[in-house]
Amino acid sequence: MRASQRRAGVVSAVRMGAQGEGGQHAARFHRETDRRLRRTMGAAVACSAVLVAGVLGVVGLKVHHVRLSYQLDALRVSRAAAEERSRVLKVELATLRSLARIEDKARTELGMVAPLADQVLLAREFVADGRGVAAAARPRTATALAPRPAESRTR
Repeated sequence: MRASQRRAGVVSAVRMGAQGEGGQHAARFHRETDRRLRRTMGAAVACSAVLVAGVLGVVGLKVHHVRLSYQLDALRVSRAAAEERSRVLKVELATLRSLARIEDKARTELGMVAPLADQVLLAREFVADGRGVAAAARPRTATALAPRPAESRTR
């Protein structure tokens, strides 16, 4: 027995068991628990648990970061595809709104022809004689009301 064990009272008693074969006695040792050792082991286990929890937390955050990075990349690809589709649709819309295209479709598919000069009549409100919508649309600013140089020479 070591001196440190004796001081700590590790071995406190020897129990004598029942007699075995041949009259020999079986001896059992009873050890008392060392409270300092138990406290130290508990603190070590607690520190280890905190350390493991911290490491697992950091690993979890890194995994979450990687997942978010993949999602961000997927969203960027999706956004680029949507922008490309939008550009294509804008070009198609501009093509469909083209007056030359509409005129060509009217002539080829519907059999329409351009009107002759005597077939075009202007509505009274669009005639610029000073009484219709065209007259109301003229600018009413000081420069519009000022006489033009050509008009002032003739008067």
